[in-house]
Amino acid sequence: MTRETHHLKTIEQRLLWLSHWMIHHANHIRPKVDGIKIGGHQASSASMVSIMTALYCAALRPEDRVAVKPHASPVFHALQYLMGNQSRENIENFRGFGGAQSYPSRTKDVDDVDFSTGSVGLGVAITGFASLIQDYIQAKSWASDRPMGRMVALVGDAELDEGNVYEALQEGWKNDLRNTWWVIDYNRQSLDGIVREGLFERIEKIFDAFGWDVVRVKYGVLQRAAFEEPGGDRLRAWIDACPNQEYAALTFMGGAVWRKRLMDDLGDQGDVSALIDRRSDEALAALMENLGGNCVETMAETFAAVQHDRPTCFLAYTIKGWGTPIAGHKDNHGGLMNVAQFAQWQERMGVPAGREWDRMAGVSDPASLQRFLDAVPFFAKGTRRFDDAKIAVPALSVSATGAVSTQMAFGKILDDLSKGDSELAERILTTSPDVTGTTNLGPWVNRRKLFARTAQADAFIEHRIPSTAKWDFTPAGQHIELGIAEMNLMLLLGAAGLSHSLFGKRLIPIGTLYDPFVSRGLDALNYACYQDARFILVGTPSGVTLAPEGGAHQSVGTPLIGMSQDGLAAFEPAFADELAVIMEWAFDYLQRDGSGDPDERTWLRDETGGSVYLRLTTNPIEQPGVRADEAFRQGAIDGAYWMRKPGPNCEIVIAYQGAVAPEAIKAAGLIGEGRRDIGVLSVTSADRLNAGWTAAQRARSRGVADAKSHIETLMSGLSPHCRIITVIDGHPATLSWLGAVLGHQTIPMGVEHFGQTGTIAELYRHHGIDAEAIIEKVNGLTAGRPVLSLASG
Repeated sequence: MTRETHHLKTIEQRLLWLSHWMIHHANHIRPKVDGIKIGGHQASSASMVSIMTALYCAALRPEDRVAVKPHASPVFHALQYLMGNQSRENIENFRGFGGAQSYPSRTKDVDDVDFSTGSVGLGVAITGFASLIQDYIQAKSWASDRPMGRMVALVGDAELDEGNVYEALQEGWKNDLRNTWWVIDYNRQSLDGIVREGLFERIEKIFDAFGWDVVRVKYGVLQRAAFEEPGGDRLRAWIDACPNQEYAALTFMGGAVWRKRLMDDLGDQGDVSALIDRRSDEALAALMENLGGNCVETMAETFAAVQHDRPTCFLAYTIKGWGTPIAGHKDNHGGLMNVAQFAQWQERMGVPAGREWDRMAGVSDPASLQRFLDAVPFFAKGTRRFDDAKIAVPALSVSATGAVSTQMAFGKILDDLSKGDSELAERILTTSPDVTGTTNLGPWVNRRKLFARTAQADAFIEHRIPSTAKWDFTPAGQHIELGIAEMNLMLLLGAAGLSHSLFGKRLIPIGTLYDPFVSRGLDALNYACYQDARFILVGTPSGVTLAPEGGAHQSVGTPLIGMSQDGLAAFEPAFADELAVIMEWAFDYLQRDGSGDPDERTWLRDETGGSVYLRLTTNPIEQPGVRADEAFRQGAIDGAYWMRKPGPNCEIVIAYQGAVAPEAIKAAGLIGEGRRDIGVLSVTSADRLNAGWTAAQRARSRGVADAKSHIETLMSGLSPHCRIITVIDGHPATLSWLGAVLGHQTIPMGVEHFGQTGTIAELYRHHGIDAEAIIEKVNGLTAGRPVLSLASG
């Protein structure tokens, strides 16, 4: 055994102990407040210790990035603790409030997490998109001189049941993926049972089909040495033929049972019997459990042998619970060693009582090990979080007269940026899942081209066939075209939105998709926001306003997604000038990373920044003319402004959001003939209004008596008897809370059911969100003073 291998083996055992002690302490020693199991996945951690030791302490360099298998989080925290990057206080409080997180988190953990993981499969897939973003940056004239790294995913084999993994594989193949490693912890056990036989053959075929190298790591050094002995070939054949479930059960039962079974099956073959007899029960168990993924020497050698940049899948055979009393048991995924088992195991691990948290407990030469740790390349440069300077945002405007849709205005704003040479335009990266043209990104792409590592000719251009899409593929291109997979869109936005931190170069990612399909990528969207990735998501077209497309392409609940998704400021502007103001603000908001002190105008913590969601529509509506006053501009950003300010005797306020603006304005005009003080509230962001209101309430409960949100300020002049009609092409709950701000009766109008095909007027009438329906609601509220209907007026 070389000196390096000796140290790696010591680290492996330290990580095995510390990760399991962390979990045991949380479940059996730390006082329980709730009386429920805390958990922590001891067995899933055990199967990863050899892989992670070899990877972090022998293979990786500082430029590499790793997404850790969620259930190996305790091993990751233990490794960071061993390296001095995690505190004892945090790991003592593992899975406790403010302590080391259940799953690695970029935003919640203090140790150096590259990618948050937790929702299985997403941490795997994002590494491929991060590699694509690394290539994108490297191809640009403004690229940094940092060396390119490998994007590594540590993958639980059960994660390969997630469909998004295979969607990502296909996208990687289309984009000539490189510098990506996926290391599969092939322990053949999932949460509920044993993985089906022959899965590895399918896995290998899938990866091979998408151009990956597959490295099978099945046997450790003990097994490979035994195979060289007389009869070793028959032992190897027996191991290869043994079903997963049988192998797991024999592992759990131990050396004596291993011996009986092997002798029963192979014992009449003299050289095999001798091979078995030469080993004690303990040694025989160690041999049979010495699979490649549980052998730190084998894993280090395997990683070192890969010197190319082709995407590589390591299929590392492991035993779930390796090295512990619960190894191999089919219930061990959520199971824990009990107190008696753990006490016996602690003695076997050589950790004295009272030194359980000691980084060097049981280490024979701690000084030598510390010198080795100090020289590990991956950690040699300290924390690997980068940053990039903020990009100046030029003033944005859009010339919009007559009837214009917000989707058209969005395309025009980007097209105008594409014509200039601002740094902002240079750093914008657009992407879309095969709906680039229909979401109005076409003009931008015509000017800024599509990205590919190597230039690709367009046959239509070469043959001079007329086409509106003059889309060249080039390393300088600024658009990445994706297939129809919204999960991939969100994962790419997540990777691109972390570029300043991962690669030291800031991107301004903008992704477009049809608004109803935001829901298809919602898990990955939540994942991207949880990591604090920064991007603009544009959902367009939206609502039943997309009338001819029918119910399958009409969104109802997306405004509520925008309100409920943390880390995402949601807007639904009705007019082009609102959109220009919001986008100018958004480009800056994406880059903020301040202290988080609340703005007393809104009580929103805007200085922390975040991502932005724009819900747009294809329906052209008449524009209100030039509006340059500060109340309008600031109101559009803060979430609302008065389109028609209510008078002193206001009885009715119509509050609308988005595409139904013409209906609300038309209804207000007719109602206003009899009630001159009627108000019209233009809501651009129910999300920001609601967040500011709840934040102000919290501030008041903490003693800040004068805390007042933007919506409270806007509505402060309304009399108590005023009624509020809210209307939106979306779920009515989006605005229904407005009455709770100051106690006004509120009648919410919106869309609650699937739509169908038809004209916009027909669908608005069918769902009761047109001007006539608004007037009918007002008439119902003021029965003694009805207003004219559209028909009679």
